[in-house]
Amino acid sequence: MPLSSVPLDALTQLLDIGFGRAAADLSQLTGHRVQLDMPVVTIHAVAELSEALEGVVRTDVASVHQGFSGPITGDALLIFDQRSAATLKELLTDEPALALSIDESAREVLTEVGNILLNACLGTFGNLLQVPVSFSVPHLSLETVGDILETLRVNRDGLQHALVVHAGFKLRDAEVHGSLVIVLSVASLDRMLRAVEEWEQRNR
Repeated sequence: MPLSSVPLDALTQLLDIGFGRAAADLSQLTGHRVQLDMPVVTIHAVAELSEALEGVVRTDVASVHQGFSGPITGDALLIFDQRSAATLKELLTDEPALALSIDESAREVLTEVGNILLNACLGTFGNLLQVPVSFSVPHLSLETVGDILETLRVNRDGLQHALVVHAGFKLRDAEVHGSLVIVLSVASLDRMLRAVEEWEQRNR
């Protein structure tokens, strides 16, 4: 399927449903209402991904990485700059944010938030598209966007396209922004987009 014909409106609707589920899960975890913004979805070749993220993240980042498999296979990453990572830690633990480093408490918080957001989005994707999805154990990395992408290229040959989802959420009057990146092979992207089209037709 040509990228020019990607059903971005339908993709955005699906991801918004997933983010709604994630907001409910985060609200339950924190005991506070969490409001998630409408996601902004774009699609890029992996070779262009660093440039696509450059305008959002210019420093070292905290990323929660989770592989998934099934009829659609790939890698998902939730990326926060260090300021957002520190803010999240402070909001969820009531401990002071450490702007210069991500301590063990922040690692636990970020991994848990990443697990909730990734599972909610990808799980909703799988359920609505009627595609079974299995997940690997999420893990946290602290590195540059370039290093993250290089690791992906080395470990998962054949991944050529990425959905980039920019989203923010509000918790206790503070705003946190992050990017969800779903990296797919050509075959998996094609399967996913055809499943999105079928979902869109079923719901007209």
